[in-house]
Amino acid sequence: MEVMEPPAKTTTLVIVDDHPLVRAGIKALLHLEGDLDVVGEAEDHAEAIEVIAAVQPDLVLVDLSLKNSNGLNLIKELAQKRNAPLILTVSMHDEYTYAVRCLKAGARGYIMKQEGTERILEAIRCVLSGETYLSSAMTRNAVNHVSGLRPTPGASPVSMLSNRELELFQLTGKGLEIAEIAEVMSISPRTVEVHRSHIKKKLGLRTSTEIFQVAYDWLRDSGLQI
Repeated sequence: MEVMEPPAKTTTLVIVDDHPLVRAGIKALLHLEGDLDVVGEAEDHAEAIEVIAAVQPDLVLVDLSLKNSNGLNLIKELAQKRNAPLILTVSMHDEYTYAVRCLKAGARGYIMKQEGTERILEAIRCVLSGETYLSSAMTRNAVNHVSGLRPTPGASPVSMLSNRELELFQLTGKGLEIAEIAEVMSISPRTVEVHRSHIKKKLGLRTSTEIFQVAYDWLRDSGLQI
């Protein structure tokens, strides 16, 4: 009598990224792994919620820059759901600025796209094993952050901004005016001004023009689309 080996358990994943080529690249990488199966894709917050609810994946890979939405908000919403999937952030955004924010929001790891396919796969395996994935440099910085110590040298001053201030800072760098920022963030123009005042103080800036220039330069240097 021939005894058949039971099929290996397949881990299901959903990729949430607003760039089709990035999704295709990650999907091709995971296709080479016999136990990893991409069962859904999405390019924005609303589509991600719909797809994830339909397929109930084990792991969701989330970029922070999504079409008409913010990946950090998506992570928070997913993490609060019953039977929430594991979440790994895969992004071009500066890890010193975003990694701890993502972990606090509910992600189990943070990997920059620039790290390459082998590291992305390593991060996926790490999170699936129940561990938290960060780069070694970011791990030291996160420990310092939690311990109240000074950030690791090289961390951007932008990392001092709150999540809302950071969102506003990015929108400013993209050239949006106060009224436009207020509409996107669903806050009043007065609240936009208050956030800008806090940003000036934290970054040592004096005018709104300086905020725009610093925000523009930061987006450009981060390799993000403006």
